[in-house]
Amino acid sequence: MAWFPQDALNDGVRRREVFGWAMYDFANSGYTTVVLTAVFNAYFVAAVAGAAPWATLAWTAALGLSRGIVMLTMPSLGAYADVRAAKKRLLMATTAGCVLATAALTQVGPGDVALAFALIVLSNVFYAYGESLTAAFLPELSRPEALGRVSGWGWSFGYFGGMLTLGLSLAYVISAQARGATAAQFVPVTMIITAAIYGAAALVTFRLLREHARPQPQAAGQAGIAASLGRLRETWQQARHYRDFVWLMVCGFFYQAGIAVVIALAAVYAEQVLGFKQTETMMLVFLVNIAAALGAFTFGYWQDRIGHKRALGATLLGWVLMTVLAYLATSAALFWVAAVIAGLCMGSSQSAGRAMVGVFAPPQRLAEFYGLWTFATSLASIVGPVTYGIVTWATAGNHRLAILSTGLFFLVGWFAIRPIDMSRGASAARRATA
Repeated sequence: MAWFPQDALNDGVRRREVFGWAMYDFANSGYTTVVLTAVFNAYFVAAVAGAAPWATLAWTAALGLSRGIVMLTMPSLGAYADVRAAKKRLLMATTAGCVLATAALTQVGPGDVALAFALIVLSNVFYAYGESLTAAFLPELSRPEALGRVSGWGWSFGYFGGMLTLGLSLAYVISAQARGATAAQFVPVTMIITAAIYGAAALVTFRLLREHARPQPQAAGQAGIAASLGRLRETWQQARHYRDFVWLMVCGFFYQAGIAVVIALAAVYAEQVLGFKQTETMMLVFLVNIAAALGAFTFGYWQDRIGHKRALGATLLGWVLMTVLAYLATSAALFWVAAVIAGLCMGSSQSAGRAMVGVFAPPQRLAEFYGLWTFATSLASIVGPVTYGIVTWATAGNHRLAILSTGLFFLVGWFAIRPIDMSRGASAARRATA
């Protein structure tokens, strides 16, 4: 438990509870690593869709549709969770949905485009709900001055879950290929591995993590959804009082659009541009997870020391460098360098965004504000990959130009962070509480 020193936690919060919270990052990282980044995305393009000219666009469309659903529903779901003190109950339900939908991907074979499309949409919706709900626990667990560290603990620990899931999947794929098995035979087994680890690790979270919130008086006598929508509408109307949070959502939209491209299409890029094989791609993603774990953990301490804004800005410039190196790479060596930079920046930038929302969110509206953050990042997850897909489609498969265009998202995000005033945003949250 040395990772979770007591002096970083709020009064009444035990270290074992923070471990349980971090275990959810451990649990769900396997889904993004294996399903979205390393295995199923490439399998969808090459085998399920038969490497058709529209295959990459179809994959990005599935991700875009799922995030569109989340974008429209998560803010209200977050407001409902605050009003009814239901974050943990909703987290349990959405986790079960993602685990079951991931397990159902075992039924997808070559040509089953519609089934694969539907299951990816369903599983990714439930994954995004869970990600937002677990993030809303962060300010309840951490002291304000330690948000960067505690968020970094979760992100870094999460990547070990991704590495465990990917490592077991890689071992199975190598043994299956040695026996002459095809992707249609070994990919379904990796989906079972992913679903099993996700479900098992999440049980630790449900056992140790407590619901700290209490039902709020204004919910009495009101329909839950009506109360939630009313609070959400009020938040939007008062957005001028949270202008730093609004700028953070703008910044988050752009840089998360770029990150969504890397998560969804790194394996596709490696295979289509540099000729990586399935095992090489999985090893590449494994290395990225190692770098991301180190980056998130060390960055959390650095973030608390120099400030969330400056630290996030530095990672966004790192992302720009990564896209340029990926564009220039004509051999595996330079692409591996770009991948390490991506890993270092990935955990760091996502952890920083989660911590900054914790600074700007009034304590009684945590799930709601994290729901609004999810609105912005879900929109980003539509725009980023779909933009990449459109560029490849419009340029007859020019993935290099598509990855270079992704760098613009990070650059605009860097400019959008400049108007943010951390002290002003924190003061707005305190006034709302008062």
